[in-house]
Order: sequence, then structure tokens, then C-alpha cells
Amino acid sequence: MDNRQRLLDCALDLFSQRGYDAVGVREVVEAVGVTKPTLYHYFDSKRGLLEALLRREGSRLLTEVLRASIYQGDLVFTLETIVRAYFAYAQHATSYYRMQLGMYFSPPESEANQAIRPFANQQREIMEGVFIQAADDHGNLRGRHVRYAAGFLGTINATIGLYLNDELTLTDELVYQTVHQFMHGIFS
Repeated sequence: MDNRQRLLDCALDLFSQRGYDAVGVREVVEAVGVTKPTLYHYFDSKRGLLEALLRREGSRLLTEVLRASIYQGDLVFTLETIVRAYFAYAQHATSYYRMQLGMYFSPPESEANQAIRPFANQQREIMEGVFIQAADDHGNLRGRHVRYAAGFLGTINATIGLYLNDELTLTDELVYQTVHQFMHGIFS
């Protein structure tokens, strides 16, 4: 494995364990066994390292979510497919998902939040698109896509947060329960 990859993997581990702000460049390079100039050669800065990590991992998540979010006239099926994609990604990329959640819920003016914001916005826009498309079949969704997308992502992330803290297991039954609990609020 090359130094660039090792730096990304180490940063992911450290950022997910302690948060982006709590980890310094020196700690990353010492853990990998390289020098600061090596990190700066590949990434220019700690922020550059983070952005490369977000591009690598965030694009994988977005690809899975986009694939899952194709609406074909069945909202429940589509939402279950989306939840399965998020659950599978969180199980496969636990460190990244933990880091992503920590960054998203950090203060808006923080470097971490500003870096994750474009990826969070893309996820929300994908969900909004699903609800906009579904509004043709479910009139009560019309004009509420922003709130429903935020609520649905919040439900997914809260559930994954419980998984990351070993409080529940991500199962097909939980996919069903998550979607149907969310849907109850829409159709009531």
C-alpha cells in the first residue's frame, strides 16, 4: 500500500475515533511512519487530507444511495431500498460513517462541518428528489419534500448512530420498521 493510501486510512481511523479537530498532522504522520512533507506532498494540508478522504468515501456512499433511490412508483419499496443501502454502507464503512455523523453535527463554522456539508447536501437532494417524484402518486407529499427528506435522513442516521454505539443490529426487520415508522407520519 502506498503512503497516500496509508495516510488516508490512518486519518479515517483517527478522525472517526476522536474527531477531526482533535487530531493533528503530526499524529497522523507518526502513526503512518512518514514525515509531514510527505503528507503535504499528497494533500497540501490537513484539510486537503480530509477532503481527499471525503471524496474517496463520500463518493462511494453517494453512488450506493443514488443507485437505491430510483423511484419506480412504489414509495415504500424505494425507501426500503434506500435504508438497506445506508445500512449496508454503515456496516461496511463503520469508521467513515461515524466520522461523517460527527462532522455533520459539529458546529456549522467548524472546518469539519464545512467539509462534510457538500456531501450531506447531496444526500439530502437525492432524498428530496425521491419525494418530489413520489408526489405524483401521493398528493400529500407535494411541497413537503424538504421536510420529508430531512426527516427520513434523520431517521436513518439516528438508527445507524444506535448501531454504531452497539445498541441495535441493522437487520431486514429493522429496515421494515424504520420505513414503516417513518411512513406512518407521512400518511396520517
